[in-house]
Amino acid sequence: MSETDPSLRILNMQILRQLRHYLLLAERYFQRAFPMPEINYQLRGVKAGVAYLQKNEIRFNRTLLLENPEYFLQQIVPHELAHLIVYHVFGRVAPHGKEWKAVMETVFQQPAEIYHHLDIKNVQGKTFAYHCGCRTHNLSVRRHNKVQKQSAVYFCRECKQPLIHLP
Repeated sequence: MSETDPSLRILNMQILRQLRHYLLLAERYFQRAFPMPEINYQLRGVKAGVAYLQKNEIRFNRTLLLENPEYFLQQIVPHELAHLIVYHVFGRVAPHGKEWKAVMETVFQQPAEIYHHLDIKNVQGKTFAYHCGCRTHNLSVRRHNKVQKQSAVYFCRECKQPLIHLP
């Protein structure tokens, strides 16, 4: 899908409108100006968006955006912009810490969701099944290779047990 794709052009305009809206809310709240971030749609993998703090840039996953435009406008755009606002105001802090949560909930009036719940089957590469005490996890090739090289150990967020590969 090219940058000149009509559906992406329309979504880009909607995203820019949302960014201006949330920037205005932040400027009123903090009583200071914030620069408009650079936007691109080159993010790959299962992440919906990523904020690059020092570059003042947000990258969005084009495939997930085109499949879920309303969710992006309502949740992903303010989520990523909140990271940039927090960086401008507080410097380097925990990515989803109290400052980020306050910007999402108090300034933007949006739920402070850390993870998206989008269908990732069209963007997910090969995965490997790992097990813990409560369920099966699908690890990416990169994470699987780190486990195999013994350079990383991953733990379940729920039961806190290490993930074990069962071929």
